Amino acid sequence: MLFAPVQLGRLQLNHRVVMAPLTRMRAEQPGNVPGRLAVEYYGQRASAGGLIVSEATQIHPTGQGYPATPGLHTGEQVDGWRRVTDAVHAERGLIVAQLWHVGRISNPAFQPGGAAPVAPSAIRAAGKGFLPSGETAPYETPRALEIEEISRLVDAYRDGAKNALAAGFDGVEVHGANGYLPHQFLQRATNRRADAYGGSIENRARFVIDIVDAVAEVVGADRVGLRLSPLGKANDSGHDDELPVFRHLVIELATRGLAYLHLIEPRADGVGRDASDAGAPTAAAAFRPYWPGPLIAAGGFTADTAEDALASGEADAVAFGRLFIANPDLPARLAIGAPLNPYDRSTFYLGDHRGYTDYPTFNGTEKIA
Repeated sequence: MLFAPVQLGRLQLNHRVVMAPLTRMRAEQPGNVPGRLAVEYYGQRASAGGLIVSEATQIHPTGQGYPATPGLHTGEQVDGWRRVTDAVHAERGLIVAQLWHVGRISNPAFQPGGAAPVAPSAIRAAGKGFLPSGETAPYETPRALEIEEISRLVDAYRDGAKNALAAGFDGVEVHGANGYLPHQFLQRATNRRADAYGGSIENRARFVIDIVDAVAEVVGADRVGLRLSPLGKANDSGHDDELPVFRHLVIELATRGLAYLHLIEPRADGVGRDASDAGAPTAAAAFRPYWPGPLIAAGGFTADTAEDALASGEADAVAFGRLFIANPDLPARLAIGAPLNPYDRSTFYLGDHRGYTDYPTFNGTEKIA
């Protein structure tokens, strides 16, 4: 079933092998602009009628928490992304922009004027995060957003969707997963607000719903996806029982006619390491009853387990991450059962073309290491 066509809202796919959003930290500086290497990288991974979800792309200067991650809030960034989408479309592929704000998962060194990162509440994340140098440091306590600032951030997502259209993207995906700002609003552990965006399940889900509605106004609901990690623990998330708020959110958004729901399976913790619990519950199975529309599952899939997810009806398409990093022609390889290149974790983040655009394609005769 991986190579049967599928309709995701307005997006008609020739196969169900989706390239997952992959942060690679190689945007050109200054300006966090997708450059020549990004054009080559995405063009290599485009396949006729296949879908790419772009790397997470900040919609506002306060949304950055990692070095050399691209934005979608300046003209120069839009122009850079236009060159990327042109390269994908030249291969008859489709690409959607993943809209991102990290919230508290940042450092003042990334913030305008060196200010504290923003979050639903002033609760510091455990662990360490990146500095602009690529080194790491403990997270600092964020500043709680004023309620009027929340509406301005929703507007920033709306502007990000407008810029995505200007850059030639075929749609947008709202990044609501992995402990970033929208996810922070959903959790009691990170959202202690006493206003319309905190407290009850309905209030904690409001920010994500507002964002989805705002971007749908711009691009059309049938070109909007939402990515969630309801059973994951990345970036100090997953502290309490989140399932009720996620169920409410999914049920509410199921009426919106979105292109797809994109769920990260708990096999992956959001930063690329396999979870040790092979018997972890399946997010797709847990939320399929509440989501009648197209569903993309992601997180540690192989060709065989992807086929199983499709055959069971848990998912309508499967997103691959690390395998796409190392195999720019992944759909073609999976279609013929070709061997796969191994990936090199040491080149996942930052750096140059090595481990980015230099993985070989398979021509049917070469030996793959």
